[in-house]
Amino acid sequence: MVRPPAYQQLADDLRADITSGRLQPGERLPPEPELCVKIGVSRSTVREALRLLASQHLIVTTRGVTGGSFVAHPDAEQLADGLSTGFALLTHSASVGLADMLELRRALEVPIAGLAAVRRTDAHLAELRGALFDPAIDDFDTMMAAHAAFHRAMAKATCNPLFELVGSPLYQASYGEEVIGGLPEGYWMRIDADHRRLLESLVTSDAEAATRMAAEHLDYIADAVR
Repeated sequence: MVRPPAYQQLADDLRADITSGRLQPGERLPPEPELCVKIGVSRSTVREALRLLASQHLIVTTRGVTGGSFVAHPDAEQLADGLSTGFALLTHSASVGLADMLELRRALEVPIAGLAAVRRTDAHLAELRGALFDPAIDDFDTMMAAHAAFHRAMAKATCNPLFELVGSPLYQASYGEEVIGGLPEGYWMRIDADHRRLLESLVTSDAEAATRMAAEHLDYIADAVR
């Protein structure tokens, strides 16, 4: 069995301390010289391990007298970027198809809509309004981006960052040219109408209407791209 490089082993050990909670957000890691002595590795190995953890948004490093490496505070958007990479690889593989993606979207978006209806703030409503598009004048890329932004804003309106974290990669996945080329006439007009009805259910804090609309919205998409 091939042993991993020393920097990888050190990064794995520190990552385990962070993800287990032994090292808390904002807590300072031991200084580089102390890590060198404690683990018995060179300073360059320690620095490589810290660079790896920083690239994974697990730590932040600052310079100066009060500087050092600190456990990062969780950020849903940054963490979602990492998930998006893995999700994109899966959705372009033979093992995961569009039907799988839509099934997951339904499992998430229906309860998201209900929770957003009762938890949304005025700021959330403003963000959702800003994510609407006009199918009469907007081009395809604009509508795709707006569609993703709308659903990310819905997840954010639940006030549960885990929905935002898990949901974001879904809206960054591409449909594929074979699907895009076969969308039925009036598709984007229906998507726009659904978004506006969903928004209205949030304005009136009607969780029942919101969950029903979210389910109908996804049923339509599933039928349209089948």
